[in-house]
Amino acid sequence: MPTITYVEPGGAQHTLTLPLGATLMEGAVQNDVKGILAECGGSCMCATCHVYIDEEFLDLLPDIEEEEAEMLEGTTAERRPNSRLGCQVRVSNKLDGLIVRIPDRQ
Repeated sequence: MPTITYVEPGGAQHTLTLPLGATLMEGAVQNDVKGILAECGGSCMCATCHVYIDEEFLDLLPDIEEEEAEMLEGTTAERRPNSRLGCQVRVSNKLDGLIVRIPDRQ
């Protein structure tokens, strides 16, 4: 199972081993990582699981679909080129070692 490191806004880090197919949002919520609100439960409808993906992993992710892109336009924290919604990124073996940074607000 891949290991993912979440970095909270205050700098606290959580290195977790997540099952294949889980979303980054699910991994954060199930392991009490602070800063991921997930108000819609993973339906790509609220943008409260906004994360910044470590740039070396961006090319390993599927392209952002239109619905996710629209939700990222309304994030509270700054949208960056490496912004994604945690509910739309599924854990795979190629993401082993990924670092996910959580914005200071959702």
